[in-house]
Amino acid sequence: MVRLIAFLVGLFFSGMLLLGLGNTIYTAIKEPAVATAEHEYHKHPKDVKFPHDGPFGKFEKAQLQRGLKVYKEVCAACHSLNLVAFRDFEALGYSEDEVKALAKGWPTETPSINAETGEAATRPSIPADRIPAPFANDVAARAANNNALPPDLSLMTKARHNGPAYVYSLLTGYEKQPAKLVKDFPDSKTGAGQHYNPYFANLNIGMAPPLTGDGQVSYDDGTKSTVPQMAKDVAAFLTWTAEPKMENRKTAGWAALAFLLIFTWLTYLSYRSIWANKEH
Repeated sequence: MVRLIAFLVGLFFSGMLLLGLGNTIYTAIKEPAVATAEHEYHKHPKDVKFPHDGPFGKFEKAQLQRGLKVYKEVCAACHSLNLVAFRDFEALGYSEDEVKALAKGWPTETPSINAETGEAATRPSIPADRIPAPFANDVAARAANNNALPPDLSLMTKARHNGPAYVYSLLTGYEKQPAKLVKDFPDSKTGAGQHYNPYFANLNIGMAPPLTGDGQVSYDDGTKSTVPQMAKDVAAFLTWTAEPKMENRKTAGWAALAFLLIFTWLTYLSYRSIWANKEH
């Protein structure tokens, strides 16, 4: 009796699954999804390679330093980096004195309180401070950016699929909006204060092209600062801000894998030793 009930219950749930699958297929055939501009014109990130790619990849400190400079001179005017402190830059190869100078000369000072009046004030940053945001609050940020709120970039490459390639593609992907898109999807026409970028989710982005031409940033190591080079460097830098311990994670992963392989081999040898003289 119990087996019969179990069989009937299983048959019922299997029937419901098949019914749901059939209904889904029927709906897809009778009511196909409506084509959208995003579906037709949105592009996947470009194929770009970074030194930190793959299980053996490592950050290239020279590239990270170049990326920091691009962020400081181009991106920091609008985008915050709230989860990163100046002293973290020592991991990029900067000395303690260089970090102090970098913090002191940062374009935006750190919010503070005037000890005499108790009023809000600012002061030069120190290594222990986190990177100060370019705007006092979201209201000020929207007011300065046509009501668009520039996102914090600390975890951007972790928040987007294939993050480094996405950042690179977005920065190098601005182009003129296709006339066919406007004809087929009039509602997707780029409006005032917007810019067409097929790598952005809804195609129109409120951020103007931040990288405007070669030589916009002067690299200290003599690397030619083309737009693709600057985009690649800042994408690598933002990968580091999102996962500064990536190299340690990879090293720990390989050590764990080696341990498991050795443990498996020892277990097998122990098995052979224990059962060597046992009769079957």
